[in-house]
Amino acid sequence: MDSSDRQVLKAVRNWAAQGHRLALVTVARTWGSAPRPAGAWMAIRDDGRVQGSVSGGCIEDDLINRMLAGQLAGTLPLTRTYGGTQAEAARFGLPCAGTLELVIEPHPEVHLLAQIEKAIALGRSTIRSLDIASGQVSVEDAAGTDTMSWDGKRLRTMHGPAWRLLLIGAGQISRYLAEMAQAMDYAVTVCDPRQEYRQGWDVPGATLADGMPDDVVLAMQPDPQMAVLALSHDPKLDDLALLEALKSPAFYVGALGSRANSARRRERLRKYFDLDTQQVDRLHGPVGLPIGSRTSPEIAISILAEMTAAKYGLATGRAAEVECPAHPHPAADIDAAHPGA
Repeated sequence: MDSSDRQVLKAVRNWAAQGHRLALVTVARTWGSAPRPAGAWMAIRDDGRVQGSVSGGCIEDDLINRMLAGQLAGTLPLTRTYGGTQAEAARFGLPCAGTLELVIEPHPEVHLLAQIEKAIALGRSTIRSLDIASGQVSVEDAAGTDTMSWDGKRLRTMHGPAWRLLLIGAGQISRYLAEMAQAMDYAVTVCDPRQEYRQGWDVPGATLADGMPDDVVLAMQPDPQMAVLALSHDPKLDDLALLEALKSPAFYVGALGSRANSARRRERLRKYFDLDTQQVDRLHGPVGLPIGSRTSPEIAISILAEMTAAKYGLATGRAAEVECPAHPHPAADIDAAHPGA
């Protein structure tokens, strides 16, 4: 599934090949409530067609009208601010007098945007730097410490999967998680040393690793922008991943299972794996938010919802009891089906 960056870049490539002129618009800064975050972007074609979004509403309409009227022309970038007053916020559909500052490039360098598209396809993150005065653009691989920045003169934007997700087990829930997480701009790796599971894995864009889970976790060097999910239903695999993930700076570590199995897992981790209470308490298990999920895609949604809350530092309260779709009702059934999971 395409990320928003990929959708914009694909449109730019296709439009340029068809001979269309286009402009690129980036949200450089926001104040108050804003419908789209800094770094969001959209492309506008010369006939008013758009891809991407900077507000999800009337600002797009205004920009389209300006494009059709020939006001987004020339070669140098320009800036434009929307909102700031209650009246203008209401006019453009901005909540709570929110304000957006946009950088508009009437003539972006398509070959450099193609370079970003190729990097994203390879799972790499890039940083694009734009000098407003000269219009000069550079693209380079992003370092782990790079972030978006805007000082009124130079705009630096990040593109590609800044976040990583490691899934242990190439089962059905992992399939839905991999697809959904890629749409949320995660670079997804799936680890399963079991050949019978790897043979059936066919989710585009997700890297498939066949090593043992603890080795894969260590090789990926988890950081605060990485999440690890143990979903194999095999404690010999899941526990190996958790052993290393819980000692790492990963922002989210979760494991699938019933409440009873989760309690047994915590006890095993303390007793046999030499993890302290603080490390074990980092484990989200049962994993996911309590939304009553039963099917695999519903379980994937509940997990990604809790991951998103953790990503932004929000407490989620009681964890969900996410159960195996093959045994959707009593937790005792899951315990019997997956002893020790």
